[in-house]
Amino acid sequence: MPKLKTKKGAAKRFKLTESGIPKRKKAYKSHILTKKSGKRVRQLRKPGYVTSGSEKKNVRKMLPYA
Repeated sequence: MPKLKTKKGAAKRFKLTESGIPKRKKAYKSHILTKKSGKRVRQLRKPGYVTSGSEKKNVRKMLPYA
């Protein structure tokens, strides 16, 4: 059986936790931060997790060897 190719865009955006849940960065943290409150910016630093079952499945397909 041939090797599967990893989707490189997904590999840069997602890491898998030990329990197999994809971890990601949160959006809205790159620019125009002056109008966002400090609390909001702090919350955006924390990792997000892909919790939807179908989305989790899609991410796992894109990262066959992760």
